[in-house]
Amino acid sequence: MTESLKIAGIGAGFFSQFHHEAWRRLPDAELLAICDRDTSKAEAAAQAFGAPRTYDTAEVLLANEAIDILDIAAPPTAHLDLIRLAAGTVPTIVCQKPFCGGLAGAEEACAIAAAAGTTLVVHENFRFQPWFRACKTELEIGALGEVYEVAFRLRPGDGQGPRAYLDRQPYFQQMERFLLHETAVHLLDVFRYLLGEVVAVFADLRRLNPAIAGEDAGLVILRFASGSRALFDGNRLADHAAENRRLTMGEMQIDGAEACLRLDGFGRLFLRAHGSNQEDEVAYEWQDRGYGGDCVHSFQAHVLRHLREGAPLETRAEDYLTNLELVEAAYRSNESGRWEEVGPR
Repeated sequence: MTESLKIAGIGAGFFSQFHHEAWRRLPDAELLAICDRDTSKAEAAAQAFGAPRTYDTAEVLLANEAIDILDIAAPPTAHLDLIRLAAGTVPTIVCQKPFCGGLAGAEEACAIAAAAGTTLVVHENFRFQPWFRACKTELEIGALGEVYEVAFRLRPGDGQGPRAYLDRQPYFQQMERFLLHETAVHLLDVFRYLLGEVVAVFADLRRLNPAIAGEDAGLVILRFASGSRALFDGNRLADHAAENRRLTMGEMQIDGAEACLRLDGFGRLFLRAHGSNQEDEVAYEWQDRGYGGDCVHSFQAHVLRHLREGAPLETRAEDYLTNLELVEAAYRSNESGRWEEVGPR
């Protein structure tokens, strides 16, 4: 029997619960410890998810635990220092986004990990949401023909009023870069997953809620090397039809020469042939548990398959830098009012 890979998590904030719960369900992973400066949070998480030990500093954690994977779910300002501390000691580091707070820190983190021989992975889970995996399958089998464009309308409806975000992730209110930096980066990665590499970006951003520091609405257009286009249409104040508006966070449509594919807020996919008024639901398997169709579990299982079997790793940090370049290009475009070209790394 293969020995379980040993996991330690840093960070016991809101989203870390999905990390810890998913590790607990994976049969070849063992969550050994949870670390957080707030010891009460670390202890509560350890009790909830079966981790036998807690720590209040990463230094003490790394000195006392022999681990295979360090799972960083701490604030972005802490990412680079934690990677610097763990690189060379821990074989694999998984780090949440916004990765190292932006492109410059992310590039430094990649260099540190490469020099130390540590595998560095970004916890980018949206591309592992089951509806996007099903969309990818439909594209690969040619169900849509030539793909013209994809449009995603982000409408979680959680951004209105002075208490926006305070109950779940209050630090959102202080982020000077918000919609693109924190949220849209997920969809930029999804667009690349579906359509390939981007050659140019245009953005028009705005802030609608005066209670927050950063932008909370905007449009981003991507031009792909293939000739396809993508539109991210984000508005965190408006909502969409869904039982749980955080399930898909919005609605998407992919238009092709032979058919269009539509995602609704209930996680359903519908395919309509060109020239037809009949939509047929696309059947695919998924579970409504955890976060976003159990995408955290799917992502972490993907990392384990890479480590166990050598399967390709989709969100290696070096590759993820392209997403951060797209974010920077979008902010530049918003300032200049012009298209920004982006090239291969």
